[in-house]
Amino acid sequence: MNTPLTTPVTGPVIVTGTDTGVGKTVVTAAIAACATASGLRVAVVKPGQTGVDPAYGEVPDEEVIRRLAGPATTRTLASYPDPLAPLAAARVAQLPPLDLYTVLDEVKRQAAEHDLVLVEGAGGLLVPMGPRLADIPGGGAWTVADLAVNLGAPAVVVARAGLGTLNHTALTLEALERRGVAGLVVLGAWPAEVELVHLTNLDDLPGDLHGLLPDGAGSMEPGVFRRSAAGWLTETLYGSCDDPRLLAEDDY
Repeated sequence: MNTPLTTPVTGPVIVTGTDTGVGKTVVTAAIAACATASGLRVAVVKPGQTGVDPAYGEVPDEEVIRRLAGPATTRTLASYPDPLAPLAAARVAQLPPLDLYTVLDEVKRQAAEHDLVLVEGAGGLLVPMGPRLADIPGGGAWTVADLAVNLGAPAVVVARAGLGTLNHTALTLEALERRGVAGLVVLGAWPAEVELVHLTNLDDLPGDLHGLLPDGAGSMEPGVFRRSAAGWLTETLYGSCDDPRLLAEDDY
């Protein structure tokens, strides 16, 4: 079993999720805001952005993070129009797919110039990011898990608060542990109206909980977001919260 992280993360850190739509971008912004406020030079890298339609007022994750957190650097390496896994989105759009080693080189370049590099994935840990590589065991498409292993980076696992999260979180943490990757769990959106399932999930959630964000945090005015973010995260993620479970008792 991996040893739990107790000191603040540095260098490359993966931000993945138990599924799509769990709040990875806002959690990434919260960590970036806290680390920046702590005096760190922070970069955020999004290897593959998919499914952003400006006609519906949608903006890239990079833009959301830049507005909310104001890190030193934000980079998106490839964008695909369809709301699909990056590998499928590249194929459908007939655009060049993501290459693992190009992504690794860019993250390492940013790590040489920054104290913390947050790498936000797409969907969950094993979503196909780019084409199969001969040197990946099993010969499948490369995933965010492969990125974490090659970088020797820990992974922030953003999870839901509601039904299904216990299984999804346990599976994600198990997949990380098999690869020797440390996992830090953050609940991406704690509801304002709490139901029994949310409370029991909070009690039974697997792994080490390092954060709990209120639902709607991404809609906050940036100044309020940056002032509030430290209260949502533990010191490992540059916050000031000793026990995120206690936040569930607060009235957001």
